[in-house]
Amino acid sequence: MPTPVETVVPAPEQLVHSEVERILHTFLAERALGRDGEPALPEELWPVLATYALRGGKRLRSLLCVMGWHAAGRRNVPAYVIRAAASLELFHACALLIDDVMDDSELRRGAPTAHRALARNGASDGAGRFDERLGVNAAILLGNLAFTWSDELFRGAGMTPGQLRRGYMELDAMRTATVYGQYQDLLAAHQGSFRAEEALYIAHFKTARYTVEAPLRLGAALADADDELLGGLSDFAVPLGIAFQLRDDLLGVFGDPAQTGKSHSDDLRDGKCTVLAALAVSLGNATQAARLLELLRAGITDAEDQDEARRLMEATGARAAVEERIGALKGEALSALDATRMPRGVSDRLRDIAGSSLARVA
Repeated sequence: MPTPVETVVPAPEQLVHSEVERILHTFLAERALGRDGEPALPEELWPVLATYALRGGKRLRSLLCVMGWHAAGRRNVPAYVIRAAASLELFHACALLIDDVMDDSELRRGAPTAHRALARNGASDGAGRFDERLGVNAAILLGNLAFTWSDELFRGAGMTPGQLRRGYMELDAMRTATVYGQYQDLLAAHQGSFRAEEALYIAHFKTARYTVEAPLRLGAALADADDELLGGLSDFAVPLGIAFQLRDDLLGVFGDPAQTGKSHSDDLRDGKCTVLAALAVSLGNATQAARLLELLRAGITDAEDQDEARRLMEATGARAAVEERIGALKGEALSALDATRMPRGVSDRLRDIAGSSLARVA
C-alpha cells in the first residue's frame, strides 16, 4: 500500500450538494428567462426540466468531481470546480431525458417522464390519449437543450485555458463512451442478445464511465493531476461504476417504485440485456432458460408474466449471483483505492461513497 500524502479534509458532502443545487437553480432560472435577445424557455418545459435537473437526485457525479479535486491534494474548492461539477448534473439530465424516450419509460423521480408529460400539450383523441409524437420530439429537444446548457455552464465556469483543455479531454471521452454504451444497449435489446460479457460492456461504457470515472478524473484533471493519479482513480472508478449499474439492474426489476421513483417493469418490458437477465439465462436449466428467453425477447408487458420472470431470476440464482458480483467489484474498487497514493481523508471519503452508493434502495 502506498504511503498517503498529507491528510486533506474534503468539503462536507452536504455543502457540495447545497452549492451545486444553488448553482443549478440560479443558472437554469437565468437561462429560462432568456438573455441577449434569446427567447425565454417555453413555460411548459420548465417543470419538466426541473424534474430532471433540480428535483431529487443524489448528486453523486458532482460530489465525485469535487473528490477528484481533493484527491490531487487540493484543499479549498474554488467556485469554478463547483460549477464544473454542476455541469455534470445537466449532462446527466440530458442522458436521462433521452434514455427515457428510448425506453418509453413512464416515471422519473416519481413524476411522469418528459415525453409523457409533454405529450399532454398536444391534442387528445377524446379517449385520454395525447400526441405521443409531440411528446417524444419535445423531450429529445429538451435533452439537447440540457446538453447545450451543460456545456455552457462548464465553459463559463472561469477556468484557465489549460484547465479547460484538460477538462474537455475528460468530458469528450465521457460523452463518446456514453453514446457508444447507449447504442450497444439498444442493439442488444433489438437482437435479443443475453450474454453476460455484452451486458458488462454496456455497464462499463453506458454507466461506469460517466457516473464514476469521468467525474473523478475531471476534478483531478482540473487540479493538474499526473497520469499516475488519473490511472489510479480509473482503476477504482470502473469496477465501482459497473457495480453501481448492477445495483440499478436489481432495482429495475425488484425495486419498489415508491422508493426508486421509476418503474420496475421497464427492463422486463424492453428485454434489456442486463447482467441480471444474462446470468438468469446462463444459470438456469434448459426449461428455465428457454422460458426466460421467450418472455424477454417478446417484451414482457403482462404483470403476471413479469412476476414469472422475477421468480425465474430468483430460482436460477441470478439475483444472488448479481449481489455476489457487486460485492466482488466493490472489493476490486477498494483494493485499487488502497493502491493509489492520495490524501488519507479523501481515500476514506471515497470508501464511504462506495459503500453508500452500492447499498442504496433508490
